[in-house]
Amino acid sequence: MRKIPMRMCVVTREKFPKKELVRVVRTSDGVIVDTTGKVNGRGAYLKIDKEVFEKAKQSKVLERHLETAIPNEVYDELNKLLEL
Repeated sequence: MRKIPMRMCVVTREKFPKKELVRVVRTSDGVIVDTTGKVNGRGAYLKIDKEVFEKAKQSKVLERHLETAIPNEVYDELNKLLEL
C-alpha cells in the first residue's frame, strides 16, 4: 500500500490528497496553473471548487503565498478547469 501525498488548500486550510487539488506556481516567467504538479517554482494548492477560487481571488491569499501579483488570466484558467 502506497502512501497518498496530502497537501493543504491555502484557502480552506484543509488537507486533501494531492490529486484533488490544483497547484498554482510562481515561476521565473510569471504565475501559471500547474496541472501536472511537476513545474519548478513556488507553489500553492487550491481545492477544485468555484467558491474556493472566488474566495482566493477576493482575499488575495495566493498573492500572499506566492509573494507576487496574480493576473486575472490565472483565475480564468482555474475556472476553466471546473468546466472539464
